[in-house]
Amino acid sequence: MDLSPDYSLVSNKENIDTSTPTGKLMLTMIGAINEFERYNLLERQREGIAIAKRNGKYTGGKRKNIPNFENGYQRYLRREISKVALAKELRISRPTLDKLIKEYKEEHTNANK
Repeated sequence: MDLSPDYSLVSNKENIDTSTPTGKLMLTMIGAINEFERYNLLERQREGIAIAKRNGKYTGGKRKNIPNFENGYQRYLRREISKVALAKELRISRPTLDKLIKEYKEEHTNANK
């Protein structure tokens, strides 16, 4: 029984062929090194942000003030409008809309307690 996958990667530039055990090892090692470097980069970024916050230099982005957000959000809850359409109507991005919805829910959940 052959357990090898039906596909392989061949890179002439890096001289890697994943149909061979050596090629699989090389690709695995390259992936592991890349993952290690990415982890280190994110850790350094978190440390830098923490230092900047302690020094009062990092405050995050400016808060968006959307005057008719609640009306649009209620229309979204009634399924009269989609998130994409609401974001376009409010002239904000989808991630910003998601953040505003999350904040709105948290504020109104805490207010009802």
